[in-house]
Amino acid sequence: MATLNLHHLRLFRAVARDGTLTGAARALNLSQSALSTQIKAFEATLGHALFERRGRGLVLTEAGRIALDHADEIFRTVDDLTATLGQVGGGRRVLRVGALATLSRNFQISFLRPLIGRPEVEVILRSGSQAELLRGLEALSLDVVLTNLVPARDAASPYLVQRLSEQPVSLVGTPARARADRSLAEHLTVEPVILPTPEAALRAAFDALLEQLGIVPKIAAEADDMAMMRLLARADAGLAVIPPIVVQDELASGTLVELARFDGISEVFCAVTLQRRFPNPLLAEVLTAHAAPGTAADRQETDG
Repeated sequence: MATLNLHHLRLFRAVARDGTLTGAARALNLSQSALSTQIKAFEATLGHALFERRGRGLVLTEAGRIALDHADEIFRTVDDLTATLGQVGGGRRVLRVGALATLSRNFQISFLRPLIGRPEVEVILRSGSQAELLRGLEALSLDVVLTNLVPARDAASPYLVQRLSEQPVSLVGTPARARADRSLAEHLTVEPVILPTPEAALRAAFDALLEQLGIVPKIAAEADDMAMMRLLARADAGLAVIPPIVVQDELASGTLVELARFDGISEVFCAVTLQRRFPNPLLAEVLTAHAAPGTAADRQETDG
């Protein structure tokens, strides 16, 4: 049996991704003829044509699609090995964390609390959209993604989802807007409200509650960023529908007050990972800390 050439596999993947020999050769700093020769040699090794020409481009054959799936898996394993074993013997260890851009900063700090202040540990934090972060996770440039949007999972899903914390959601505002003689429904009817955008997980549950109560709220603002909702509430733009963890400093100081807690509405915080052959031991450490009662998963830290 012919030995698979990893160099040929890398060149094949570059052509498959670009769709042309010209573009792939430019990216690889090779001549087009040299790249074409290498691809033909790889096809000969496998005994199958991997591309067929359509117009000016190349498209994968069925064998080519199978080969690309395996190539991606092989190089993910190589990257995983390099990233993991590259730290062996070094003085510092690195944990790469992606967090949804709109996620509570308080929760992010509580997640990282077991690692903060340790001289041998470096934490790299990146924020972005859910799609961007999950791509980074699959490319192994991130060890974990923190989110309150649980990714869809089916039998083919590569994601492992661990629920870290579930926070209640409350109606919060300045003391001037809090009236002891008003019910929750009256507050929602009379006062303007600050809401998460319709894409947020907790918004659907809140809208269902409004429908049940027969209330059409006066919406002062919608924001997809919990920190912005916190600032709007502090600026007295209205009553915010928000997890208390986001505004805990303001609640402690009396700048804001909790008018009511919504039954049946909560914010779930999750860690999304991939099954890896060489998992980052720092990740296992913080996940274990959050799984233990009374640790970081249950505490509320500072800054929204």
